[in-house]
Amino acid sequence: MARSFTRAELESFRDREVPDLLPGPGDPDLRLLFVGINPGLWTAATQTHFAHPGNRFYPALFLAGILERRIDPAAGMSDEDRDHLRSRGIGITNVVRRATAKASELTPEEYRAGGLALLETVRRARPRVVAVAGITAYRAAFSLPKAVPGRQPESLAGAELWVVPNPSGLNAHETVASLAEAYAAPARAAGILPEA
Repeated sequence: MARSFTRAELESFRDREVPDLLPGPGDPDLRLLFVGINPGLWTAATQTHFAHPGNRFYPALFLAGILERRIDPAAGMSDEDRDHLRSRGIGITNVVRRATAKASELTPEEYRAGGLALLETVRRARPRVVAVAGITAYRAAFSLPKAVPGRQPESLAGAELWVVPNPSGLNAHETVASLAEAYAAPARAAGILPEA
């Protein structure tokens, strides 16, 4: 059941961080690390990545077959939801850790620092594949203004690197179906989905 927050309640979560969702001891190896831009205020309030009710991340993962059951994170992800993601070899982090109402509030310096921090996270967590959800964030974090979506020619700390569309409801060019198709490609590369 989705929670609701007043604007003032959401504003109180500005600049908060949301912990990465990464494997713990005894969990399967990390196969696919999804990377958001930064937490939104709803995500910070629920401590759940991609939690805003208008976000299409989890519906797209389910439609693609990456997740085997539906997850509704708007009220906050349950431990069972987190365990399901980890059991599938899926992790989630962000380029920039601090929560804002809009990604446009982030500075170029924050993006560059976030890119360096992401490199360290990938070195430590050692996913097979990294999928950055947002071409603008990827370009800003790695100073690659001409980068295009899809599989990137370079790796990221040894992981195969993809740039996929941002699932935010503000990204009007995408649908749940188009996002599912885009997310399936790195999931196949990571061995989560069978080759087409």
